[in-house]
Amino acid sequence: MLPPVDFKDIQEKLSTHFRPWNRSFQFWVRAVDIYTGYKVFQVRVSFVKDVQKQEAMWERQHEVAAEKIYSMCSDLGGFFLKVAQIIGKPDLAPVAWVKRLVTLCDRAPATPFGDIQLMLEKELGKSIGEMFERFEMDPLGSASIAQVHRARLRGDKNDVAVKVQHPGIQDLMMTDIRNLQAFALYIQKTDVKFDLYSITKEMETQIGYEFDFIREANAMEKIRRFLYENNKKSPVLVPRVIRDMVSRRVLVMEYMDGIPILNLGDEIAKRGINPGGKIAAAAKQKILESLTLAYGQMILKSGFFHADPHPGNVLICKGSEVALLDYGQVKDLPENLRLGYANLVLAIADNDPIRAAESYRELGIDTLSKCENEQQELLRLAQTMFDTKLPPGVVMLQPFSEESSIKKIAVLAFPEELFSVLRTVHLLRGLSVGLGINYSCAEQWRSIAEEALYCAGRLKGKDMKSRVRRRGLLRRSF
Repeated sequence: MLPPVDFKDIQEKLSTHFRPWNRSFQFWVRAVDIYTGYKVFQVRVSFVKDVQKQEAMWERQHEVAAEKIYSMCSDLGGFFLKVAQIIGKPDLAPVAWVKRLVTLCDRAPATPFGDIQLMLEKELGKSIGEMFERFEMDPLGSASIAQVHRARLRGDKNDVAVKVQHPGIQDLMMTDIRNLQAFALYIQKTDVKFDLYSITKEMETQIGYEFDFIREANAMEKIRRFLYENNKKSPVLVPRVIRDMVSRRVLVMEYMDGIPILNLGDEIAKRGINPGGKIAAAAKQKILESLTLAYGQMILKSGFFHADPHPGNVLICKGSEVALLDYGQVKDLPENLRLGYANLVLAIADNDPIRAAESYRELGIDTLSKCENEQQELLRLAQTMFDTKLPPGVVMLQPFSEESSIKKIAVLAFPEELFSVLRTVHLLRGLSVGLGINYSCAEQWRSIAEEALYCAGRLKGKDMKSRVRRRGLLRRSF
């Protein structure tokens, strides 16, 4: 007698097998629809001569596209939630996109608790009851790769955060990234003369690392040690790892009590503080200074840095202290790129086009000029890519507009490793715009860049002293 056929099991296996193909189909249908919508609109708007009418038409087009992008990222989830984090920033994307996409931060569908329990117990080799005195079934948040639960270990008085990977997410995200790479290749050949493909390759490398929580735990400890050893008080709080409770798919760490930076405005208003007053401004300034100092030290002094400061990873704790979460994306810059970037920071801070051009060559950024004033445009491009400051009167950069330096200076080659720095600066700019503070990270990082070059023998003591004297900030003699 033949065994009974389990149609449900067959259905699940077929669904699992064809899921990547279905996701690819969904991506291409939606991406092509959004892209062609803009191309057709560009033709239509070119016949309208009235500037105000053009602007109104663009706003409506951005709103239509924002709904489509939101729908794609929300429905597909996974990697596309990260795409939403990257493009949904107030300094770069249209306002309509930002308003719609910012709500996707940490909004990934949660994995059912039963599946989380199975993963947790399999990875750590004990039952939840053996390990935890209490464990909250509802997650604190669910992101593209994992979700986090609050719990308390047996025999301990302090709470911990338990990060557990979504089952089967790695294969799906790799499919998503390869689709995006193909789309990036097409866009850079037809519309944007920028090496987008190298950027997506670096994203593939970095996100591939995020699936290994042992690597993340090591990175968290390394950055925590660096910041605590190089400052009287660390500019940001870094969670402590619970070392004997880490596996490739599970990470238990110190629980950080705070509010997401996106909720800061609401929290200030709730406490009866004027959001536009001096107290609120001072708190925002302190938050931004803490983040900027931490990133300047990590990137320029160490070269090993947290490469994902999107709003969902920044908590504001008691006394306006900043906690930096999620060390899945970290980057270890090669020495030549770390020092080359330090040189570029000085070029931006000093408004020095000659040094900027030298830094491009040193960093391996290959450009092709389409304008007469090449050096000045190269400096403007560096400011667009690697500084947080917006020009006077500008509330949103539009790097791909006709007047943009990227349209005048084609970027033919861009080092993959440098994309993490580029993305970090742009995320910091997004945070600063969100807080209503326009500042230059290059100016803030100038002294750190000088120190990095001086320690490497690239900046002589006499030059260092002269630079510091010019700023009136001489604190010690060399």
